[in-house]
Amino acid sequence: MLALLAGLLFSLVSGASWRGVRGQESPSGSRFVCTSLPLDAAPSGCPLPPVPMQGGALPSEEELKATVLQLRETILQQKETIGNQRETIRELTSKLSRCETSPGPDGKPGPGGWRKELPKGKDTMGDLPRDPTQVIDQLSRTMQTLKDRLENLEHQLRANVSYAALPNELREMLQRRLGDLERQLLSKVAELEDEKSLLHNETSAHRQKTETALSALLERVSELEKGSSAFKSPDEFKVGLPLRTNYLFGKIKKTLPELYAFTVCLWLRSSASPGIGTPFSYAVPGQANEIVLIEWGNNPIELLINDKVAQLPLFISDGKWHHICVTWTTRDGMWEAFQDGEKLGTGENLAPWHPIKPGGILILGQEQDTVGGRFDATQAFVGEMSQFNIWDRVLKAEDIMNIANCSTNMPGNIIPWVDNNVDVFGGATKWPVETCEERLLDL
Repeated sequence: MLALLAGLLFSLVSGASWRGVRGQESPSGSRFVCTSLPLDAAPSGCPLPPVPMQGGALPSEEELKATVLQLRETILQQKETIGNQRETIRELTSKLSRCETSPGPDGKPGPGGWRKELPKGKDTMGDLPRDPTQVIDQLSRTMQTLKDRLENLEHQLRANVSYAALPNELREMLQRRLGDLERQLLSKVAELEDEKSLLHNETSAHRQKTETALSALLERVSELEKGSSAFKSPDEFKVGLPLRTNYLFGKIKKTLPELYAFTVCLWLRSSASPGIGTPFSYAVPGQANEIVLIEWGNNPIELLINDKVAQLPLFISDGKWHHICVTWTTRDGMWEAFQDGEKLGTGENLAPWHPIKPGGILILGQEQDTVGGRFDATQAFVGEMSQFNIWDRVLKAEDIMNIANCSTNMPGNIIPWVDNNVDVFGGATKWPVETCEERLLDL
């Protein structure tokens, strides 16, 4: 019915007219037939069929034309919309087919494929990732193709350009380059041979030094086993640390009380370089450098109190016995340094008003990074030491002089140097020590 009405209206717009004929009855008793007329022909004798309207009035021709135009525009718009929807349906059907036929996680075709989950509202059609295996295969084929092309170019270059065809200058330049490369190669080989020889010599020297030290240790052990080297008194011994390692050391069994002043004295002999290392260190929980005496690398010998540093004007790395004393008081951080009974330096502001904490560990020959451990071989003491004593006060200069020239035997009232108070580890040794007078002759 709608199609018939649309055709009727379309005929009116395109110039069709009504022509009355006998044989068809209209509502008024006449019969009508519709025939097509040219646009410039007059529609004579062809009245329009009656169209009922509200209230019984008939619409005018202009109103009918306007209605037809409006209906025509509506039909065209619907036709265009239907065409767009058909195109969208075809596109979605194609993409859906691709999704359903793409390989799934197991490598077989199936629904889902390698579909990515994207945020809601985003079009996932056409945004499907490719199979990683296919991507890798394609890259491999591309790389192989490039490699084949490079090889072909190289073969063509070799086939088209011969060495004999090169200009004389270019050939001479190539010969010079080859000669330079050959000389550089020979020079590098010679350097490697020299380095190999030096390394062999250094290894042999180190092995010989180690064997000599071990032989000396074995001789001393043999003497001790025979009982021919008993100590004359509990303090007549020395601790030997012959190698710069992180496992040779001595340990004082006693610990320190809380101190507001102290004096440390000891005899030592060392010729190690650079620096003799760490004759002793005292560490407490929370402070590994509570008291440290160290000569490390090319630095001067240093006294550390609570990790604060004072440089001491001492010179003791000549391989001879030397008597060393350092004093300190918490009042203004005053310190003094003595060598062989003579005061060589003094200063202040070294950890002032800081009391030495009790309950720590005293180590001979190593610097502690943690309480009682984490030694560094580069900071180890190499040599011998004896008569390590600590007092809880600052000794007078005359007392220190009397100890150094062997006229007074004054053990430390906090840490005395006695055999049963010193343990050795890692190959460190305890031997009979030269007499005090013999040590003086060594100065």
